[in-house]
Amino acid sequence: MTLLRDEDLAAAFDHASRSYDALVAANPGYHAHLRRSVRRLGLPGQGEGLRLLDLGCGTGASTAALRSVLPAAGITAVDASAGMLARAAAKPWARGVTFVHAPAERLAAAGVDGPFDAVLAAYLFRNVTDPDTVLATVRDVLRPGGRLAVHEYALSGRRADRAVWTLVCRGIVQPVAALLGDGPLYRHLWRSVVAFDTADRFGARLRAAGFDRVRALPLPGWQTGITHTFVARRPETGR
Repeated sequence: MTLLRDEDLAAAFDHASRSYDALVAANPGYHAHLRRSVRRLGLPGQGEGLRLLDLGCGTGASTAALRSVLPAAGITAVDASAGMLARAAAKPWARGVTFVHAPAERLAAAGVDGPFDAVLAAYLFRNVTDPDTVLATVRDVLRPGGRLAVHEYALSGRRADRAVWTLVCRGIVQPVAALLGDGPLYRHLWRSVVAFDTADRFGARLRAAGFDRVRALPLPGWQTGITHTFVARRPETGR
């Protein structure tokens, strides 16, 4: 199948937004893994005085992870899907969380300006048309020394991990999604992971984009070898 991109993908997420939270809640460890990725940023204290960007916030699960681990930080949460963003914004949030409707490629046009102390991008990069352009944008909005955590499906390269991913998608996720009328989106989900960078390749992509201290850290449970936290830093000096 052809991958969904740009407006078509945003529209598919709009349609799926009504049931998205229920589906991800059935994924063991989904929310705990997001919190783990936030902790892997290694930010101090409770985030006092920090500005954080949640890029591709969806219905707000990643925003909630940031708020849980760093409750005193200011958070700007951005998503290209109006439907997903509306679900996120409708949830009860403490002060200091702002939601912005914008594609990741057009942050400046939406008034999202740096410098940010850290960026969290969860399940974003395999869904954008040009991940290198988005990485350049992320680097530009980070302060020197600012940190990036990418929480993403990026396979290890082992055949067994691809087999597990395919089994879960085709045996569980896609049948349920089809009943809800969201089959095309979740077929895209399977294909987007298989077609995306392996963990090693995405780490190399981060380095090529000018990030340093790049590490790929696995997540536990059935997603080991399938989902990783990539942590990286904008260098203090240089390009």
